[in-house]
Amino acid sequence: MTLWRNSLMGVVFGLGACATAPVNATAEPLSLFDGETLEGWRVTTENPSSFRVEDGAIVAEGPRAHLFYEGEHGADFTEFELSLKVKTRPGANSGVYFHTAYQDQGWPRIGLEAQVNATQSDFRKTGSVYAIADVRVYAADREVPVLGVDSNAYVTRAAAPHADDEWFDYTIRVEDGTVSTRVNGELLVTWTQPENWPDEERRLSSGTFGLQAHDPDSTVYYKDIRVTRLD
Repeated sequence: MTLWRNSLMGVVFGLGACATAPVNATAEPLSLFDGETLEGWRVTTENPSSFRVEDGAIVAEGPRAHLFYEGEHGADFTEFELSLKVKTRPGANSGVYFHTAYQDQGWPRIGLEAQVNATQSDFRKTGSVYAIADVRVYAADREVPVLGVDSNAYVTRAAAPHADDEWFDYTIRVEDGTVSTRVNGELLVTWTQPENWPDEERRLSSGTFGLQAHDPDSTVYYKDIRVTRLD
């Protein structure tokens, strides 16, 4: 496996296959979605119809909205491994928020976002810890900026780590002040939050999970949503 590291930002990018790190063997995975209803989830007052359940999956489709977990397992997760199956339609953009909190409207201010995007125009693709440690794909006619000039670390790829219209396994793990993302077992990003991290809202702390409906032209499916507590 080839790694690219920015030690100042506390980032490691993984390029190539890598086995998923084992979770705490004594912890039981908790299911966050029953496959039939949105019970345990709270949708924003902004465009609540952008979420529905269809064929055993949560569908995020429509104008901007967010869906936050507030079910029987609580809304306060600190160290965890979240696993879910995701499928994007062409041109889709979405995200999985963590260490976040319910917010009626707008883009969530609290917490971090693991990007979901294979072919939408945003150059930040699935596996990115959004605008902190990015996995980027640039169009052939676009100049790639010099590393570091646009505020956060990134690695470039020829294509996103998954294709549209295919289910893929997405894993987000937070442990010991570090978040890592994997797609189908491939390590994409490992980011350790610096001790002097200045952002009091967009940071590793604790909180719940959220799913994003990004825009009317975007359709993303989520299922088999499970979390294992590591703390």
